[in-house]
Amino acid sequence: MRQVLIYPGEDGFWIAECPSLKGCVSQGITKEDAIKNVKEAIDLYLKVLKEDNIEIPEDNFDSILIAV
Repeated sequence: MRQVLIYPGEDGFWIAECPSLKGCVSQGITKEDAIKNVKEAIDLYLKVLKEDNIEIPEDNFDSILIAV
């Protein structure tokens, strides 16, 4: 399981990003679509790392949301 950020994009789509996997980003028309798509992206990302014998990064996500 990985932590994911979901936020609205400028084009009206929802962006879903997995910060612990650099560059692992997806999107969807709805939040649910974005979540489904990023789950698939995470699975494929991890599969490629395993196939290439590359160490899988830990899920060490730290964030703070503030309004200024």
